[in-house]
Amino acid sequence: MSLDKFELDAMVEKVWHDLLTYGESEKEKRYRRIFKMFPSQTKCKWCDLPFDHPASPLIYALFKKHPSQFNPRFCNICDQFARKYQGGAEIEISMVFADIRGSTQLAESMSVTEFKNLIDRFYRVTTDIFVRSDAMIDKLVGDEVAAFYMPGLAGEDYAGKAIEAAREILRKTGHQDANGPWAPVGVGIHTGIAFVGAVGTTEGMVDITALGDAVNVAARLASHAQTGEIILSEETAHTAGLDDAQMEKRSLALKGKSAPMDVRVVRLDA
Repeated sequence: MSLDKFELDAMVEKVWHDLLTYGESEKEKRYRRIFKMFPSQTKCKWCDLPFDHPASPLIYALFKKHPSQFNPRFCNICDQFARKYQGGAEIEISMVFADIRGSTQLAESMSVTEFKNLIDRFYRVTTDIFVRSDAMIDKLVGDEVAAFYMPGLAGEDYAGKAIEAAREILRKTGHQDANGPWAPVGVGIHTGIAFVGAVGTTEGMVDITALGDAVNVAARLASHAQTGEIILSEETAHTAGLDDAQMEKRSLALKGKSAPMDVRVVRLDA
């Protein structure tokens, strides 16, 4: 029996809602744990299948997965899923944006190759942290990396994991070093309802991403974070169960927002 558009949309939304909220099958979780053990410059965006590890050909043979012929972001199985169930669901997530602060000045003080190597190192460090902490990496653009944490992948403490990942990014970029960080980073985190799912791209491919005001707010918070700062929305602090009474409080005028937003500031020494 064929489904009409309303029934099909409802089915796709339920598939995504259950996946994003309750998680994958035990088999897929086991695959993900195994794939995380193999560092790789490129991986499947959803399941973390390593694409350029020396053991990749063996992994392809064992797990019947390989890079998609149609979409460099995914393995063949995850690409098929995203195409079959193009759509998504509205769920609560914690969105993280990590930016290199003053990248224009940094670029002016380095050769092009030196700056490229710095950005590559920043990408490697941040993506490794996000992958190991069960985030979905959304994008790597210029001097910025964005990822989101949701219950289906990160568990009930998804907001707490987002904050700890931000702390780890500051540690790994040298913000506790006596000589200062090798990459001056600021981070913004916001928790709220977003649309998460598979959307079509102009290249005829699909991508899994997060969309909505919550994503925009996180990006705005990151733009206000100074070097070594993690700016949290009050929603994130509350969801993570933080006692924010002793935390620094700020009120920020965010671009596109009609009223100031109260936030909390976290540093490694706090």
